[in-house]
Amino acid sequence: MRKRDWFLVTFPLIVTWLIDRVSKIAASQMQGSSNHGPVSFILHHNHGAMLGLFSDLPAVLRIVSLSTGGAFLICSYAIVQYLLPIRSLMLRSGLSILLGGILGNVADRILYGYVIDFIVLGTPTLSSPAFNLADALQWVGYGMIVFAIIREGDLLWPENNARKQYWINRKFQLKYCLVLMAVGLGLTVISLVFSYTYLRVTISELVGNNQFLLNKFLIPFVITYAIICVAFCGILFAVGRLISHRIAGPVYAFERFIMDAMEGKDRPLKLRSGDEFRHLEALAEKVREECRRLKEESNKEQPRP
Repeated sequence: MRKRDWFLVTFPLIVTWLIDRVSKIAASQMQGSSNHGPVSFILHHNHGAMLGLFSDLPAVLRIVSLSTGGAFLICSYAIVQYLLPIRSLMLRSGLSILLGGILGNVADRILYGYVIDFIVLGTPTLSSPAFNLADALQWVGYGMIVFAIIREGDLLWPENNARKQYWINRKFQLKYCLVLMAVGLGLTVISLVFSYTYLRVTISELVGNNQFLLNKFLIPFVITYAIICVAFCGILFAVGRLISHRIAGPVYAFERFIMDAMEGKDRPLKLRSGDEFRHLEALAEKVREECRRLKEESNKEQPRP
């Protein structure tokens, strides 16, 4: 995509996050509640996830895991934006609005340990759970994503664009995935040692060498971190397989093209959407033209019977 397109894609993310922050700052100053027909405004602190889920979990396990989940979504967003094979501003903007809403709630958990909700729909006898503008805007993002997938599904998954297998060069692709996982695992281990040591020393400074309290906070932390580490390594392996497929595929296709050209077969090189090394198509066309020229010169030099 062009630079202008990337601006159009990331701008909704920033706007969504800013709208959420401004609305929550205003809501924090509310006193009591106000009713406007089916819409009511009342300040509510949500210590869980969506609709209050996981609010009964220990604070360390709940806040750290939910906040870290937001960081995972940022990484996933960047990967998806990079790997999408089509321009599709509708789909990309929908992803940005969705992430902007999620980040608004993640920022609350990091800053306060809870999410600020202030909107309720319905009547006193039948009403919705409290939510905020970030939650509402997330559904706008979901709608844009679904609409784009329905409208542009043929471009996202064209029948003639799929390879029959993902392991084209198994040795190279596995090596690529394992190296990527090793780097990610090394970074997580370094982060674990730092964060675990820092947390243990901090707790010991506050409560002394109380093993019960240390276990109460450190064991959920280690369990949560281990789960995140396993999920992170799995994502790295999947992403590595996809990226290595986009590298190995064009190389394999170009090798087949050269072999066919050496055997006198004249066929174009067609790479898949999203493949790396797209310049190989232009190079292959030059090879075809040179092969045709050499063939014509060879035919002219042959003596006539």
